[in-house]
Amino acid sequence: MKMVAAAFAIAIGLILVNLTGALEFGFYKNKCMLTDVEDTVFRVVQRRFRQDPTIAAALVRMHFHDCFVNGCDASILLDGSSSEKTATPNLSVRGYEVIDEAKSILERACEGVVSCADIIAIAARDAVTLSGGGRYNVETGRKDGLESLASKVDLPSPKFSVSQSIDAFEKQGLNVTDMVYLLGGHTIGVTHCSLFRDRLYNFENTTKPDPTMDEALRDKLIEICPQDPSNNTEVNLDQDPSSAFKVDTSFYKQIILRRGILQLDQATAIDPLTKDIVASIANSNDFNFKFGQAMVKMGAIITDSPKEIRKSCSVINSASNNFLF
Repeated sequence: MKMVAAAFAIAIGLILVNLTGALEFGFYKNKCMLTDVEDTVFRVVQRRFRQDPTIAAALVRMHFHDCFVNGCDASILLDGSSSEKTATPNLSVRGYEVIDEAKSILERACEGVVSCADIIAIAARDAVTLSGGGRYNVETGRKDGLESLASKVDLPSPKFSVSQSIDAFEKQGLNVTDMVYLLGGHTIGVTHCSLFRDRLYNFENTTKPDPTMDEALRDKLIEICPQDPSNNTEVNLDQDPSSAFKVDTSFYKQIILRRGILQLDQATAIDPLTKDIVASIANSNDFNFKFGQAMVKMGAIITDSPKEIRKSCSVINSASNNFLF
């Protein structure tokens, strides 16, 4: 009888926390039988990372793309002919199989307890950790969204001006300093020729290259990215070869040297609104800590739309099993 009462109390506690929508550190402690939820996700990410270190940047990017549309609710994971996955900015998002693997393991351990949204947030943190960025604590307790529409995907463009990007971040409750730190995710990222080719050949329709780009870098990129639009080669966003897969301040040092690849990245190091922040970060010794803080703040973007704990990350639960919060 006592065991039943205890189980009932735990269940009611979970419901009350879910109803408040509050996030907290260590939310899953003792909620998944004998399974450590965060350690389970870490082991999956670690195994995938050992096979392919570039998965780290992909998982960080997935978290960003999820949180900026309907909040951090794993809506980016839902399948559908017009889901967020089909939006142009998300066509190159990858790493879904990592989230699915972790979800499958956790569903076997404690069915219906761990949200896909929390798995994304934990996996992004683990990707940062495995890339040398230190380990920050992740708030959990999210629910998964029931809606995913490509038409709602409105992400900051790499061709935005700094002021446009600041406005986009502010709409999510993130300030200019948060923005500059979060752009630091590019320290382990890659992009494709199609997203910066204009800077090499026809910047802002001038028929000339972007004058803010270092000439030696431009010459190098011209060899990698000819004018032929069919060439879409990957290029590291951190142009220091010794640091391209490490979470550190090298990215900021490179853009100060005008060796930024994306237009927005480079503009951040030049624009009066952000250049002092960039310079401060480039010479700091607490980047890992503050980057983690910015990631936690972004991860707290939550909307009040109906949510659930999805049994599968790619589809919503059947109507008969939905318990909406």
